Amino acid sequence: MTVESIVSRRSIRRYERKDIPQSVLIRLLTSATAAPSAHNRQPWRFVVLTDAHDKDNLARTMGEHLRNDRMRDGDPIEAVEADVARSYARLTQAPVVIVVALTLEDMDSYPDAKRSQAERIMAIQSTAMAVQNLLLSAEAEKLGACWLCAPLFCAQVVRRTLELAPHWEPQAIVTLGYPANAGKPYSRRPLSDVVRFRNTPSCS
Repeated sequence: MTVESIVSRRSIRRYERKDIPQSVLIRLLTSATAAPSAHNRQPWRFVVLTDAHDKDNLARTMGEHLRNDRMRDGDPIEAVEADVARSYARLTQAPVVIVVALTLEDMDSYPDAKRSQAERIMAIQSTAMAVQNLLLSAEAEKLGACWLCAPLFCAQVVRRTLELAPHWEPQAIVTLGYPANAGKPYSRRPLSDVVRFRNTPSCS
């Protein structure tokens, strides 16, 4: 994969009604699990949904949680229902939905909160690197993909709906499909805003 192909990747939210071959999904997941991880513990876990009933069930339960949260916030009902409908469509219209979780089961354990928190962050970082591998591999396969962090707001709902093991902690969802559009225009801050070189010329 070239730098150009990495930079060309976009978040794609609309897909063609076309199945993704199982062999392609296996390649994507193999690439995901090739990511580096803290202590090489490989804390990432993936649940792949292709069945319409499974996607509908997950979208509905997550949508109900979203609705309840926003109603407690006092948001206008029209805005709430629009948000719920948008969330439902994103999950149910994607040919493949991959729920990303992590587990601390094989990570190091410590008696103090500071090191325990550091270990947890390392597991989160490792899982995020696996997702990045998956997204870049999807780009290489001419697929569209989008990373959604909604499970962080309703982890128990996702765990219960998918009957996950108690130590599987939902972190994100990746939707996948053959792109129906090119996605939003590319926009990034200039390097001069986000990079500092020590004792060398600036990025500008």
